[in-house]
Amino acid sequence: MPTNWTNPRCVTDDGVATIQGFECIFTNIVRVLVPLVGLAFFIMLIVGAFQFMTAGGEPKAVAKARATITAAIFGLVLFFGIWFILLLIKAITGVDVTQFVIPPTP
Repeated sequence: MPTNWTNPRCVTDDGVATIQGFECIFTNIVRVLVPLVGLAFFIMLIVGAFQFMTAGGEPKAVAKARATITAAIFGLVLFFGIWFILLLIKAITGVDVTQFVIPPTP
């Protein structure tokens, strides 16, 4: 594996994983999770809008479409609310809880 693809804190030159590899795993999960949340929000809005357009005025179908759109918006607000709380903890305590860092072993 080329060395420019790996983080030297996560893998040694010999290709052996280090305990700091958990940092890399966590960072990669967060990097993938943020766009997935945005994509899920967008898809749920599209589905809800399609349900709303094809409801034809039927009350149950309209209620289902509204529930889908509401769930999409609630999920996005929840995601950003959690991120805001983490940033608030950082501002109040000075501890950066948004960074997952394992100190290197001596």
